[in-house]
Amino acid sequence: MPVKNLSAEVAGVEKPKVIILKTGSTYPAIREQFGDFDAWFLRALADDLDLTVLDVVQAPPASAPSEWAGIVITGSPAMVSDRALWSEDTARWIKQAVEAGVPLLGVCYGHQLLAHALGGKADYHPQGRETGTHTVRLLDAAQSDPLFGQLPAEFPAHLTHKQSALELPAGAVLLADSSFEPHQAFRVGEHAWGVQFHPEFSDQIMRAYLDVQSPELVAEGLDAEALARGVQPAPDASRLLTLFSEYLLQRQA
Repeated sequence: MPVKNLSAEVAGVEKPKVIILKTGSTYPAIREQFGDFDAWFLRALADDLDLTVLDVVQAPPASAPSEWAGIVITGSPAMVSDRALWSEDTARWIKQAVEAGVPLLGVCYGHQLLAHALGGKADYHPQGRETGTHTVRLLDAAQSDPLFGQLPAEFPAHLTHKQSALELPAGAVLLADSSFEPHQAFRVGEHAWGVQFHPEFSDQIMRAYLDVQSPELVAEGLDAEALARGVQPAPDASRLLTLFSEYLLQRQA
């Protein structure tokens, strides 16, 4: 079954309904040890949310975006520029969600797909792969943002990606960058965010990624050992999922 409901009403109080759009699966060795993409978000989002997982690779959303209090889009080993049918179907649904004003958080592939869905461009980063723990810097516009305004000016974050949101949609507000990636985070309208970094990653998951990727990293001329040594906890990046949860709960209240 493509849809899995993880919560329900408690004590007669309806929880905000949030759908997690699962856009792929992690490496088998990592999935065996830590679970899949959706499990990491389920652990990090608030228990007070009514969470449903939909594998959009297998089936597109059957519901209208307006039926949800919030939407989260996971990362993926797929590439947005391949324009797979399931991805394009999801992009159209995302566009409807933004137009309906549904709060949305896209992560990595979800970040790139959000940009693509709204008229931006997602494709391979001209400098190749970025992976490991790196510093994200907030821009001035982040100070007044409902989520990023509560984060420090700089913080470590876990990343692994070959593609990026090369061009943001018209009207997007750029919130954060890094030395490698000029579009680490953006917002469209009042309630839709995209982040290139992975707030759902733990440092253990990041190390596992580098371990699996090590032969490819060496082949690409990257220092796999130095990247592994550079992994550190990223609590401020992870806090983004708490802040998004709180944002949804406040809106419900």
